Amino acid sequence: MKKLAFILILAITIVSCSSVKKTQEAINYGNYDEAIDIAIKNLRTHKTKKSNQSYVLMLEEAFAKATIRDKEKITFLKNDGNPANLESIYNGYILLNNRQERIKPLLPLPILNKGKNAKFQFENYTNDILTTKDKLSNYLYTNAKKALTNSESKNDFRNTYEDLKYLNTINPEYKNTLALLEEAHYKGTNFVFVYMQNKTNQVIPMRLEDDLLNFDTYNLNDFWTVYHNNKQSKQLYDFELELNLREINISPEQIREKVIVQEKQVKDGWKYLIDKNGNGVKDSLGNTIKVDKFKTLKSKVTKFTQFKSVQVVGQVKYFNLKTNQLIQAFPLASEFVFEHNYATYSGDKDAIDKNNLDFLRYKHIPFPSNEQMVYDSGEDLKNKIKSIISNNRFM
Repeated sequence: MKKLAFILILAITIVSCSSVKKTQEAINYGNYDEAIDIAIKNLRTHKTKKSNQSYVLMLEEAFAKATIRDKEKITFLKNDGNPANLESIYNGYILLNNRQERIKPLLPLPILNKGKNAKFQFENYTNDILTTKDKLSNYLYTNAKKALTNSESKNDFRNTYEDLKYLNTINPEYKNTLALLEEAHYKGTNFVFVYMQNKTNQVIPMRLEDDLLNFDTYNLNDFWTVYHNNKQSKQLYDFELELNLREINISPEQIREKVIVQEKQVKDGWKYLIDKNGNGVKDSLGNTIKVDKFKTLKSKVTKFTQFKSVQVVGQVKYFNLKTNQLIQAFPLASEFVFEHNYATYSGDKDAIDKNNLDFLRYKHIPFPSNEQMVYDSGEDLKNKIKSIISNNRFM
């Protein structure tokens, strides 16, 4: 028991030493907030513990050095005079404030061997935060309005949206930020008109065309891309996506036939076991030995396979409507197979194995029409189209 306690104490000591070393290394490398995190974690439950005195001293040192570094950075950014630095200045004040707010609950932190408490130079950053936030809000708002008025770039509108979203985070509902957010989102969105071209010289079932053009079922709309299959008169479209069907190849209706002969031996009563001389063979008790009699059952199974297939071949084409150019075309091919198995038999049904026995439950059924075959290829076509679009977004 004493040995176990010693091992446990040793393990705790090793872990503690490792943590102290890691904290000091963080300070030495200028990773002050990492050092502060480790120190706070250790002091939160045992701040007056003698073995934790190292963390008190290192927290004091790391906090002082981090504060000096961050305030010098803020001063430099202010002196630079570039309003683009306002976000960094604002975040700098937030960091300074949050850091000292994390330490306040631990105070006082005694330095036992000196009989005094660790010193932390706290400041009130409220006015700095509010003043900078106001300047930053005005800067972001003004730039956003300018970009929404003057720019024609989708990327600019998307960047503006992110700036406005950030503005609404730090300063909710500042002026008409929400309305500008909607405008930036709309202007940054690519609108894609989707349509079908049938060049197969065959009639495409209307319900298949509706299914293929119903992009709501593709789950492809994202935050910056919207697909329409019905042109909206007041909407300016950025891209067109053409589903171009070129060939529909339908095979003849086929019935393939296969004959399977099956045999099976089954018990058919019993008989006495006799030797080569025709005499009954007896057991040790003098009784004539009985053995099973077998008979062979035979059956002929005729298995039929109904087969019909359709292949749809085409292309998916992307057009840039601003340049009126074809961006790229991707081959599209889909196949659907109708296959139905059934069987008949003659002879003894008990001779048929389970696999073939199952086919006897089915009968010949009518072949699907050509129109139905083309329609049934639709699900695979949709998957192929979705894969092409998902893997090749030009917008």
